[in-house]
Amino acid sequence: MTLADEFRSRNFSIYGQWTGVLGIILCLALGIANIFTFHVVRIIFAVLAIASALVILFIEVPWLLRICPTSSVFDNFIRRFTTNWMRAAMYTGLSAIQWASLCTGASSLIAAAVVLIIAALFYALAGLKKQDFVSSKTLGGQSVVQMIV
Repeated sequence: MTLADEFRSRNFSIYGQWTGVLGIILCLALGIANIFTFHVVRIIFAVLAIASALVILFIEVPWLLRICPTSSVFDNFIRRFTTNWMRAAMYTGLSAIQWASLCTGASSLIAAAVVLIIAALFYALAGLKKQDFVSSKTLGGQSVVQMIV
């Protein structure tokens, strides 16, 4: 199945996964950009955005668990997010952290919060429609993981 076929499948978990990839990019870039402010609390939220990007990276790109040396505790934590509902909850929590950054004033971290909540909505829609969780083959679906092992 090609990437275009995946998007045509109308499976909201695919949309959530690709929105999550956009969230990785935004959290990392905006987290780095906001570290260079002189507001201590905003710096904390920037570090949390960078940490969120790394967690999402390991969740959305499953073959990274095979090639990166991680602890069994971290691996077990990441493997908890295999259903649409768990991913929706995780994205909602990460988005809430970034929305809380508004307490320091408006910043670009709001963009990360918006993208993360959109990803949560896609996963929640997949859960509501009772669609099976489908991992994009481009991002390391089952076929890629089996090739690495």
